[in-house]
Amino acid sequence: MKIFSKPQFLFLLALFFLVPINASVNSALLSSNAPPKYLSEFGFFQDMQNQIPSAEVHPYSLVNPLFSDYTDKLRFVYVPEGQKLAYVKDKVFQFPVGSTLIKTFAYLNTQGEMDAQLLETRLLINTSEGWKAISYVWNQDQTDAKRSVAGATIPTTFINSVGAKVDVRYRAPNQNQCKECHQVNQVMTPIGPKARNMNKNVGYTSGDMNQLLYWAAQGWIESKLNADLMQSYENENVSIDERARAYLDINCGHCHSPTGNANSTGLYLHLNETRDIHIGKYKKPVATGRGSGGLKYSIVPGKPEESILLHRMESMDPGVMMPESGRALTHEEAVLMVREWILLMQN
Repeated sequence: MKIFSKPQFLFLLALFFLVPINASVNSALLSSNAPPKYLSEFGFFQDMQNQIPSAEVHPYSLVNPLFSDYTDKLRFVYVPEGQKLAYVKDKVFQFPVGSTLIKTFAYLNTQGEMDAQLLETRLLINTSEGWKAISYVWNQDQTDAKRSVAGATIPTTFINSVGAKVDVRYRAPNQNQCKECHQVNQVMTPIGPKARNMNKNVGYTSGDMNQLLYWAAQGWIESKLNADLMQSYENENVSIDERARAYLDINCGHCHSPTGNANSTGLYLHLNETRDIHIGKYKKPVATGRGSGGLKYSIVPGKPEESILLHRMESMDPGVMMPESGRALTHEEAVLMVREWILLMQN
């Protein structure tokens, strides 16, 4: 079933950051121990198919998103009225209880004639007991999404950035897999919404506006944050080092950090790491097994073909590939970028 025509979609895309009209979030469900069967029951959207949020839900965007098989991601946030977020430098905003991060994975297919397809919507709900992850998989008619505990595999085809068709078996994770990435010190947490990763202009109906200032206008944060400016890994006008480090930070750094699930490896890929050995230079692998591909070091400066990090980014072998879950395709553009980064790296 067609969600909307191409002209309609392009119009809606232009209005993605429009402050929406009437609708109401069912806040009681956010504190319930029994999540609803269908996404629509939360009231996050006034138009489910076209992803138009309710009046209390606001779209947002990231400077650097995680790679998820080339999906487009439509992000929204709900913050209870009158509540504020706490800012901690270099960390994710601390959201008040009841806040919800909403992320729909889709293939919008704006480069071709195929209809857009909504795949799944993931929720992170901040409860009194901590963050709770729930996933909803969209039905074929694209009218609603049903809760999925066991995950799902969705065979589909999308149009890539150069207009070519690509087949993929998209994988919606099971509930336990969410913890593989969304944990810091064994506590569930969001990944993307750090101030530096949101410090960018987006188009609102009133014109371009910095997202942090927009959030301040909602009363959620202070208007004068000391937020760093993070470079986009897609920005070819900045250094290859800035681009590669930004990519590894958002795609790998949540696990590969002293507080992440991969802390025992000693390979730390978060943006603030400055020690060569922990970034991977001539670092021997720890408990990597066959994931090393017989290579000796995580990174050999000047020699990408001898670097385990690149080998695991390229691999599609489940016992070798990194990240271990969350992708069924290789991020070809990122592989080329990281290859160049290692090639130009000094000893």
